[in-house]
Amino acid sequence: MRTSPWLVLTYTVIIVLGLFIALPNVLPQSVLQRMPAWLPHDQVSLGLDLRGGSHLVLEVDEADLTKERLQSLLQDARRVLREKGIQPKAVVRSQNQIVVTLADASQSDAAVTDLKTLANPISTGISAGQTDLDVTANGATISVGFSPAGISANVDNAVQQSLEVIRQRVDQVGVSEPTIQRIGGNRVLVQLPGAQDPSRLRELLGSTAKMSFHMLSPNNQPGPGVTMLNDAEGRTYPVLDRVEISGDRLSDARVSFDPNTHEPVVSFRFDSAGATRFAEITRQNVGNPFAIVLDDKVLSAPVIREPITGGSGQISGSFSADSATTLAAMLRAGALPAKLTVIEERTVGADLGADAIKMGIYSGIVGFILVAAFIFVLYGTWGILANVALLIHTFLTFSALTLVGATLTLPGIAGVVLGIGLAVDANVLINERIREETRKGKSAFAAIDTGFNRAYSTIIDGNMTALIAAAILFYFGSGPVRGFAVTMALGLIISMFTSVAFVRVAMIEITRRRKFKVLNIRPLIPFSPYDKHIQFMKARFFGVTVSALLSIASVVLFIHPGLNYGVDFRGGIQMSVKTQGAADLAKFREGLDSLGLGEITLQSFGDNNSILVRAQRQEGGEEAQTAAVTKLKAEVAKIDPTATVEGTDVIGPKVSGELASAGILSVVIASFAMLIYIWARFEWPFAVGAIVTLVLDVTKAIGFFAITGLDFNLTAIAAILTLVGYSVNDKVVVYDRMRENMRLYKSMPLREIIDKSINETLARSLYTNATAFLALVPMAIWGGSAVSSFAIPMVFGILVAGASSIFIAAPILLFLGDWRRRHAKAAPASDVEIIPPEQGRPRKSAS
Repeated sequence: MRTSPWLVLTYTVIIVLGLFIALPNVLPQSVLQRMPAWLPHDQVSLGLDLRGGSHLVLEVDEADLTKERLQSLLQDARRVLREKGIQPKAVVRSQNQIVVTLADASQSDAAVTDLKTLANPISTGISAGQTDLDVTANGATISVGFSPAGISANVDNAVQQSLEVIRQRVDQVGVSEPTIQRIGGNRVLVQLPGAQDPSRLRELLGSTAKMSFHMLSPNNQPGPGVTMLNDAEGRTYPVLDRVEISGDRLSDARVSFDPNTHEPVVSFRFDSAGATRFAEITRQNVGNPFAIVLDDKVLSAPVIREPITGGSGQISGSFSADSATTLAAMLRAGALPAKLTVIEERTVGADLGADAIKMGIYSGIVGFILVAAFIFVLYGTWGILANVALLIHTFLTFSALTLVGATLTLPGIAGVVLGIGLAVDANVLINERIREETRKGKSAFAAIDTGFNRAYSTIIDGNMTALIAAAILFYFGSGPVRGFAVTMALGLIISMFTSVAFVRVAMIEITRRRKFKVLNIRPLIPFSPYDKHIQFMKARFFGVTVSALLSIASVVLFIHPGLNYGVDFRGGIQMSVKTQGAADLAKFREGLDSLGLGEITLQSFGDNNSILVRAQRQEGGEEAQTAAVTKLKAEVAKIDPTATVEGTDVIGPKVSGELASAGILSVVIASFAMLIYIWARFEWPFAVGAIVTLVLDVTKAIGFFAITGLDFNLTAIAAILTLVGYSVNDKVVVYDRMRENMRLYKSMPLREIIDKSINETLARSLYTNATAFLALVPMAIWGGSAVSSFAIPMVFGILVAGASSIFIAAPILLFLGDWRRRHAKAAPASDVEIIPPEQGRPRKSAS
């Protein structure tokens, strides 16, 4: 038995290239800079939870956008009718449309035709070719409004324009390596690495920055055409609605300092047309006050002392250096086409990110060492080959992450660690199969060939179920959770090369060179769970009863006291606070409760120096959220001056509702996907057994969250979905052997087949569960709060999945098999005989 030299060369090239691509990830920047240019220099990008920074999701305010567009449409409608000589009684905005009332109803058709000229064709999307306006007439009354397709087109255009304006604003304040991209139909994601002030970012990105210059009402009274606006200090001004000059005419805006007061001011300059218009306005209104308005707030209202003909001016007010810089940046970048609402904000301090990297790397290394040691003990010198494959697997995973440009997050590190555990599963299945074939008396090459061939289908089925979970997690997840899905999926795909293809070629070459006649894979410590004759099905009623009771108890715990929902699902504010000494929770609780921000909960995590502060969602929109965050930070500093806020999450109700819906939907879809896959690969009793067991496993995991009080957040959903994949993966190992034995022993009773199959796969079930358990235990202990909602439930879930494969899935299959047998006996005789599972598939009768 020989291996093609070309195949060996191909594998060698893949491994060497993978090592070279992954190498920059373990080298410091100083070494990378000295490396030749032809060598790879790219590293895996670190997520904000590892390097610190801010993550914001902004949503275009559709109502505000429609209001702005209708205001422009109102002016255009008046202009068109005036130009065509049509005299209307009134042209007003009513809710989301313009209502034109004509003096002469006979002009209705002409007016409709003229008003339709204001429509614009939609150029992109499924509505391409349609117009963006609906114009309808009812006698002398004509209604003009945006069609649904027009509103969608307006939102789409606003998002595209907003992307460019945001990019310019971020560039103006000098943030390096920003990530600005569109997500969904009406949202923009902005990720800014490094230490950023979240309140300043909200001001920079959430402000429309529509600037305009207005005259004030001479009688200081509200009335038609006059709007009362406030400034930052609460003073009220009667501002004329007519815009004398808009901010579109600004050509530059810079921060300077008043030579008399030394306070920051914003100096601005108009373009040539703006300068001419500004000179005209100031010349006509010497001695009168005028207002500089930004987003319906008065920045300043100076009195015009003399004509300003130079085309420049100053905005003074209660500016700090940062706020003046932010205002100048917004004015230079231009106004947003519509209001953007910050619906999600996550900020991670650089120190917290560094700690996360340290914890992730340490726990990952310890997990790798534990798994490698376990494999070495199980398989002796052959375990070294499995560990070499595992090391190659880890390097190739990082090279793949580098090549696809993936971002590594802390849950992503957990995905790499879990991938190591799942990759070892394939080695365990292969080695146990080869051991089995060797015990049957086969030669070394025959044992390798048969062992790999028979383990292959089990490995494929197991990996496919986990990949289904990863795909659904990627589709429904966001941020770090998507990073976890990517790393786990890449790990599973790469394991098919390292644990199957590479190990097979290596085993054949070693066996050929060493001229082994028989392949003895011996453990370092004698342990033989083989050839047992445990009658597991005798305990089937006990196992199902205990499992059902635990699941019922979990449902009760889910109802009361319920889950400890994180900020992801209930909205609100969450802050990570670190103190130098032991945190006095009572003192923090007393001080924070006095702020009047509603329900505030405190929780210690990690050590006595770390506390988690949660505040409920504030009424009053995003400004109220920002104000609440500022109050919380100020009070934390007041209670303990040594305390630092290392991370902040602010989630709006819309996002939290969407995340909760997506989480539930993803688990349901994953379960149905598993059902369909198992049904297609096996038979319906196997699929039903897997799904029923899956429901019981998931309910126990939910109960575990309820009884431990762990945060139930996006990471928890990742744990549930991964557990779904892992649980079915574990069932596949046992089911695959049952299916094989049903074909071999057609006359054997189903109960004996099930017991025999469980006994034959007991060793590999124990070992595969042990490797995944050992890989995740360090992450559960040292991974920190960011992954505790994933690693700890997964450790629990692995134990539950291992037990349920034997004591739940198998008994359900037996119950269904007995039902099929009874059903077949009760059925009237026909030309087709229904054969129970232990006798093979349906076949023609002899009659």
